[in-house]
Amino acid sequence: MDNKDIQILRLLQEDCKLSTRELASKVGSPVTTVYAKMRRMEDLGLIKGYRAVLNGSKLGIGTTAFVFTSVAYRQADKETLLSQREIAKEVSKFAEVQEVHIIAGDWDLLIKVKAEDVEAVGRFVIDKLRTVKGIEKTLTCVAFDTVREGLAIPV
Repeated sequence: MDNKDIQILRLLQEDCKLSTRELASKVGSPVTTVYAKMRRMEDLGLIKGYRAVLNGSKLGIGTTAFVFTSVAYRQADKETLLSQREIAKEVSKFAEVQEVHIIAGDWDLLIKVKAEDVEAVGRFVIDKLRTVKGIEKTLTCVAFDTVREGLAIPV
């Protein structure tokens, strides 16, 4: 990656709605060069996608919670081991789930959840998450306020 690639990545993280022409103007390169650089970075997997960042509070989904989850790798009645990765993939399918991380320490998964309110978070944990085969126990932490939330990666 060269300096122009890094500039393009930074600008796209700030505003992915910028046109190729606007990006080219900001980095001082021809439009065709910027277009080719973007396509190359997409092909290399450096750019995974483009998306709108929604305001959950304005959409009635203003509660954020983090759920630490413990996985039972072996079910009492079966010899087959459960896969932590497969359980994480299963959990990631729920609409309320924004992120699922496989973590080290006393817990196995860290799940970021967005919901309408605390009661909705509770319904998610009790009625959905705890019904996933292999989920052993959970600890839910509700965020009082969010000071910073984002997907930007420093480049």
